[in-house]
Amino acid sequence: MNTTYIPCHKPMETPEPMFHRASTRRRGAALFAAFAVVALALAPAVAEARAGGRGSAGSRGSQTYSAPPATRTAPGTASQFQRTETPRPAPGVNQPATRPPVAAGAQGGFFSRNPLMAGLMGGLLGAGLFGLLSGSGLFGGLAGFAGFLGLLLQIALIAGLVFLVMRLIRGNRQPAMAGGPQGLAREMHGGTGPRPMGAVGGGGRGSVPQVRPIEIGAADFDTFGQRLVEVQDAWSRQDLPTLRRISTPEMERYFAQDLEDLKARGWTNTARDVQLEAGDLSQAWAEPDGQEYATVAMRFSMVEVTTDAQGRVVEGHPTNRETATELWTFTRRPGTQWVLSAIQQTG
Repeated sequence: MNTTYIPCHKPMETPEPMFHRASTRRRGAALFAAFAVVALALAPAVAEARAGGRGSAGSRGSQTYSAPPATRTAPGTASQFQRTETPRPAPGVNQPATRPPVAAGAQGGFFSRNPLMAGLMGGLLGAGLFGLLSGSGLFGGLAGFAGFLGLLLQIALIAGLVFLVMRLIRGNRQPAMAGGPQGLAREMHGGTGPRPMGAVGGGGRGSVPQVRPIEIGAADFDTFGQRLVEVQDAWSRQDLPTLRRISTPEMERYFAQDLEDLKARGWTNTARDVQLEAGDLSQAWAEPDGQEYATVAMRFSMVEVTTDAQGRVVEGHPTNRETATELWTFTRRPGTQWVLSAIQQTG
């Protein structure tokens, strides 16, 4: 008897689509790129971890929204306050402008104000044009997402190098001041005795009419230099009671917030052997209510290091000295001691 065999066709397994595997790889690469971008965004939070070094903060009374006059120690422009509790003056109030107005069309957009984004967009456009000219499509020149990720990392490295070079150039442009810490008062006075507001760096131009100039003497300058050392020392010891005693309540709150931020990351910042290299007076004035202010440019050096919970160095060096130039504003009521009211970074 003949037996007829009917072939049994086994269903063919559907292979995993190629586009699915490619999509998975792209998602992984995209996540990696996102983490890289976040790391780059958080990187500035590590830098300048010293007391007041993470930006400009505090108040200068009625002069809060006016730029302090430039001085020989700080010939550049002081940055505007990123943190201040002083309300911005209402429109129409006679308040001096910090810089000449710029036409709306000349201010630029987000990319013109952000060099990193400008570099990224320039790289993308350049790669797209290369792809079009080579017949590979708009972004064919990137060789897929891996090429795009490599481009991002290269641009980030270049931007970092440019930032370091510009910072070194700015640092080298700071003029050397003779006399050292012992000659601070003489440099602030210019060798001719106490100076009123605006005597160094542009007069009282742009000041609110109600304020009046005050004279600053050698004892005041000694106090300013002493406060510089005291603040850095108290910061290193995380001594909030001392910071509260020698600074305004507003500045004490900023110090406490910055110390908490460092603690949340497991970091500790310490500064030792603080030395005032040079300084001069920018402004000194009294408000209508009698509150007195003095803004002083100070260039100082110190050994500063930031370590993590395991004691590893995050920033700085345990033995190398670093130099910084900042504008410190002090305030007092007549007959009382000066306390720190604001710290502004210079550019």
